[in-house]
Formats: sequence, structure tokens, C-alpha cells
Amino acid sequence: MPDRRTIIVTGASSGIGAACALSLARDGWRVFATARKPEDIAALENDGIEAFYLDYTEPQSIAALVDGVLERTGGRLDALFNNGAYAQAGAVEDLSVQALRDQFEANFFGWHDLTRRIVPVMRRQGHGRIVHCSSILGLVPIAYRGAYAASKHALEGLMLCQRHELRGSGIHVSLIEPGPVHSKIASNGLAWFLKNVDIANSVHRAAYEGQLARLKAGGTVSRFKLGPQAVYKVLKHALDSHAPRPHYVVTLPARIGVALKRLTPASIFYRLTAGQG
Repeated sequence: MPDRRTIIVTGASSGIGAACALSLARDGWRVFATARKPEDIAALENDGIEAFYLDYTEPQSIAALVDGVLERTGGRLDALFNNGAYAQAGAVEDLSVQALRDQFEANFFGWHDLTRRIVPVMRRQGHGRIVHCSSILGLVPIAYRGAYAASKHALEGLMLCQRHELRGSGIHVSLIEPGPVHSKIASNGLAWFLKNVDIANSVHRAAYEGQLARLKAGGTVSRFKLGPQAVYKVLKHALDSHAPRPHYVVTLPARIGVALKRLTPASIFYRLTAGQG
């Protein structure tokens, strides 16, 4: 039996990461999934996934992940799916520089660190797939999501440049830009919002309280919100296609947002998106 293709999937404790890790394993991949909490690592292992601790803000954990995986595979890795992230909510004027630094450490610099450690492996073997789970907010602005959107805009710019630089190497880079997908990103980001935003003294207090009330009630209900399998569908194409796309926009609202940005005058586009958030 030939060796199974190997992939690292980060942020696999729940949502998109967990669904993709399990689906990849069912489809025959050898999956190395990451999480931060011991109970999440144990749950992945109980599902037959080889699991590692990873915190993007801890360079030593990134190095240990790469070393551990390559030791198990004999120095080979076919694919990397960067997915783990959190969303710092809050108006830009309410966020300190440190809050932005923390967001970028987890959502941008850590991803670059891991990717940079993997590229030489793929160059040596002459092939590889690198897929980054970005966001529609990396393409379209939404109020009160500035820190998260900025980290995704930065990711888009950095990795699209790297996509050009890897031409001819056999390594393909793709970005997935999901819109509303069922996950814990909103609830997981709540602690960061409460930690870094002074709600009581903000001019945006009323908007914040409305958002908190909706979150407490179970979040925004949308018939356009899809399950994480919608992301897995395009991830499979990015991993399997002979010509993977640079962008995979997922969900109808995300596709509408991209189309509006491309087709409408800027003044109209920003007026249409100003009420979102």
C-alpha cells in the first residue's frame, strides 16, 4: 500500500479545522492536527487523528510541531492547512496597539513562521500544497471587525506574493475566504473583546451591547450560514486539483460581497457594507 498523503491541519479543536481534519482522514490522508487544550488534543486522538499542541503565539510550539511531524513522516509533508485563529472584535478606535499586536501574533506572524518552516521541506521534495483559511473580511470591510480584517488583509497580501515566488517549484498556494460558517469563532473571541474593549466608556457602547445581546441569544441567525463541510469541499479542490485556484470564496454572502466590490462604484459599495457588523 503506498504511503498516505500527509497534511498538517491547525486549529482543529472545533469548527472548520475539526471538520476538515476528520474528513481528510476519512478520505485517506494521514492527518496531523493541532489544538491548544489537552482535552481537545485527546478528543482528536480518540478519533484516530495524530494530534499535537500548537499555539501560534509560541514559536517553540511551532518548531516542536514541525520537528515532531517530520520525525514521523521521514522528513516529508504533502500539505499544510493553516486555519487556527481568533477574532478580536471592537471599533478600531477602541483597540490598543497591544490588542492589535496580539491579533497579528496569532493570525499572521505565527502562520508565517509555520509556513516558512514547511516551504524548504516541500522544495526539497519538489511538490506541496499550502492552503490558508483567510476570510471574506480579508477582501470586504465590516464595522467592528478591524483587527481581524487587518490580519486577514495582511495574510492575503503576504501569501499571494509568496504564491508568485513559488512558481515552478511544484508548491501551490491557495486562500479560502469563507463568509458565514458555523463555528465557535464568535464565542471564542468574546473573552478577547471583553478583555481589550472598555464597553462602558466607548462611543460605540450601544452597538456593542446589541452585539452582545445577539451573541447571548445564540448569535445571528442566517439561512445563508453553511456548515464547515462547505470549506472542506473547496479545500479538497485546492489539495487535489492540477490547477488549484488562488482564491476560494465560500458562501453566498461572501460571493455577493466580492461581486459588489468588483462591479459597483466604491462610494456605493462602502455604503452598502457600512451597516454590517
